[in-house]
Amino acid sequence: MDLCRKVFDEMPQRDVVSWTVMITGCREAGKFDDALVAFEKMQYAGVVPNQVTMANALSACSSFGAIDMGIWIHGFIKRRGWVLDVILGTSLIDMYGKCGRIEEGLAVFQSMKEKNVFTWNALIKGLALAKSGQEAVWWFSRMVQEGVKPDEVTLIGVLCACSHSGLVQMGQQIFSTILDGIYGFSPAIKHYACLVDLFARSGYLEEAFKIIKEMPFEPTKPVWGAFLAGCRAHGNLELSEFAAWKLIELQPENSSYYVVLSNLYALMGRWGDVEKVRMLMKERGLKKNLGSSSIELRPQDHVHELLAQ
Repeated sequence: MDLCRKVFDEMPQRDVVSWTVMITGCREAGKFDDALVAFEKMQYAGVVPNQVTMANALSACSSFGAIDMGIWIHGFIKRRGWVLDVILGTSLIDMYGKCGRIEEGLAVFQSMKEKNVFTWNALIKGLALAKSGQEAVWWFSRMVQEGVKPDEVTLIGVLCACSHSGLVQMGQQIFSTILDGIYGFSPAIKHYACLVDLFARSGYLEEAFKIIKEMPFEPTKPVWGAFLAGCRAHGNLELSEFAAWKLIELQPENSSYYVVLSNLYALMGRWGDVEKVRMLMKERGLKKNLGSSSIELRPQDHVHELLAQ
């Protein structure tokens, strides 16, 4: 992006395409704040954005949580009288959902004449993040009724929605339909992670552990993270310890897992093990980040990671 910006700054003239490329590049590089700064500078330069510009700016708003900018873009679209095509409408729904304004996203969805699977996914993921499990399942059922074929992302969204809302039986039923091949694909690791989160969050820790042991994939960070969060929430220190060690094996450079493990040993009165964990951190050159354990290991963070597409 540094080279891209250098070339951009050297251009004697910049039109809507060059500004849009700059915004898109920043967004794709994960520099969402830079993307929005470029978008604002475009306004000051008097260059009128087009639909492609707005879709990329909305994507940056989604990832950065810039709801005010997102609302301004929506207002601009209305003032211009642009038709909400699939790309622009889906971008708006995604932005509202990720910024916690799912009602506005639902209004956009219902106003759209044409929708595709990505549009439905954006709505279901937004409802999952809003912890509106029953509503997410309802819209998922309607999606199937209307003949729109769900994809892997759709099922991750609806399973996460069930997990958030404690709909264990419904989540089980939906997962079973994936196993049966109804949608044309087998469950991926993220679907199993959702199922583990569903059981662990609801306190069915042994069932969640059984899924981890029997699933046809090596457990990943979201799997063990969801399991650990559930075990801690329901006070099972032994299984929490096991999960924390698994996370350390997967990411030995992540200090937050050592902090969680140390705190678990302290709760168990195992002070010798507390000291061993601290020594291990010292040997590996890790420092205790006071905020890391709470930031890394909240249950909702693993759901956000599963929903990130």
